[in-house]
Amino acid sequence: MAENWPLWAVLIGYLSILFGLAIWSSRSTRDLAGYYLAGRKLPAAVVGFSAASTGESAWLLLGLTGMGYLLGVNALWIVFGEVLATAVAWTFIGPRFKALADRYRAITVADWMEKRFGDRRQILRITGSVVILVMAGTYMAAQLTGSGKTFESFLGIPYEAGVLLGAVVILFYTSFGGLKAVAWSDLIQATLMAAALVALPLVAIREIGGLSVLAERLAAADPGLLRPLGTSGASARGFADVASHMGVGLAFLGAPQLLVRFMASRDRRTLSDGGVMAALVIILFDLGAVLTGMAGRVLYPQIADPEGILPLLASDLMPPVITGLFLTAVLAAIMSTADSVLLLASSAVVRDFFEKLLGPRHRNPLAPGLSGAVARLAADGRRLARFGKAVTLVLGIIGIGVALPEVRVIFFFVLFSWSGLGCAFAPVAILGIFWRRMTLPGAVAGMIAGFGTSVVWYLWGKPAFHDLYEMVVGFAAGFLAAIVVSLLTRPDPEGARQVDYAAEWARRRS
Repeated sequence: MAENWPLWAVLIGYLSILFGLAIWSSRSTRDLAGYYLAGRKLPAAVVGFSAASTGESAWLLLGLTGMGYLLGVNALWIVFGEVLATAVAWTFIGPRFKALADRYRAITVADWMEKRFGDRRQILRITGSVVILVMAGTYMAAQLTGSGKTFESFLGIPYEAGVLLGAVVILFYTSFGGLKAVAWSDLIQATLMAAALVALPLVAIREIGGLSVLAERLAAADPGLLRPLGTSGASARGFADVASHMGVGLAFLGAPQLLVRFMASRDRRTLSDGGVMAALVIILFDLGAVLTGMAGRVLYPQIADPEGILPLLASDLMPPVITGLFLTAVLAAIMSTADSVLLLASSAVVRDFFEKLLGPRHRNPLAPGLSGAVARLAADGRRLARFGKAVTLVLGIIGIGVALPEVRVIFFFVLFSWSGLGCAFAPVAILGIFWRRMTLPGAVAGMIAGFGTSVVWYLWGKPAFHDLYEMVVGFAAGFLAAIVVSLLTRPDPEGARQVDYAAEWARRRS
């Protein structure tokens, strides 16, 4: 530890800031809206930076840099897809979604869906909760895997110890501070990530001798690294790769952890300003990550794990204190998603399952004989918020158990979880705010088809179709099922009025 004291000093300072944010934010977590939505008062910079960093995670600094290393310019299709989806989401989807979320006083996305589609039997709430818990578990495990890899790469400590250390930090500030602590910490974390991903490729490219030398040496290593369609060229495999890479951005249109940011924003102007910031941050993130990987391919043509290229470059090219900042940047990427996923899963348990499904007996389809003590807890906002903090801790401990036994490839593990959440929720949310003809059966069909198709495709369909990313297929299936079933069922006139209200609210300037 003595030889790595600059890294530890920077890390301890960074963690102290996170702990301070948790303590500061804990005063705002006295009810569920305060704990899970920061009281719907987040300003533009916080919302924009938080959404950008939450949508990226450990796969950005470890996974996407690894893809830049392996694929070269072909990985830039990921950048294009994410930036385009971010711009569309904040410009068109966010304002309409928030309009109805505020009108419904929704705390979770399931609250929103239940009100929008008049789901008195809570089918969407039950289905959505199951999807969130399954996918959040794999997502959380991937982030903690990133934590283990990061501490092992930078500080040489065992993988298992890195998983535990990262988990303890995340659990502390998330469980105590709720979304307010998470979002404000995301602002700091996104700034660190952006600075790291601007500085490192510049230094690495300078070390190589400039962009022209970088291009020459990449072409010498493999001409496919400089081709937009990669080594496959204009073939079915090449176009499938482009569709897959661009498809990564689809979840930015409606993954539940990002929809929550719209719900937590202060007002319409906040969404407008926050969207500009989110798009700019995504550009810096993704371009920097891909260029870092490409430079790493030239400087280190033979490494065992391409996902370790950023720690390797930072350690070799930067002074120890700056390397410490890169360590915190990688941890920031991990924490900015892990904390949001934890809160998402916790809200599904506490708000959707416990309070709404097992709460007051008149809306308790799963346990009509629930004890009075539990029902009273569900009716007490302060006690329910404390219960939410406890659930967050428990879910985090479960995530540790999943992450410890195996060192995974972060990029593909995260993308599987990302696609499951995106395909289940985004088609339903988008159609629900734009299409007056959308029905409850259509929403149920869209959610089940989107999620189910993404999982089935991941397990059995990809090898036969050039490894086409499951998000692309699941997204299309979710939209198709929702539209077809809605056309075959009777529309609710109230749903059309809700769409009209959202459209009118979105047209307002402030």
